[in-house]
Amino acid sequence: MGDTPNLYEALRHFADSWALAALTLVFAAILLWIFRPGSRRNYQNQADIPFKYDREGRKDD
Repeated sequence: MGDTPNLYEALRHFADSWALAALTLVFAAILLWIFRPGSRRNYQNQADIPFKYDREGRKDD
């Protein structure tokens, strides 16, 4: 067991390099998806679902 890397060290090296890069790309893709042009209306419609049948709820502006 002298110079051969063990499983922990190999996984640690992977997590420090490629996994971090992959998760950063996933995070950036999620942000781009959330803030894409035209998504505001969709999110507003989803936010208004609880008030859809509420007579005293939000009125259309």
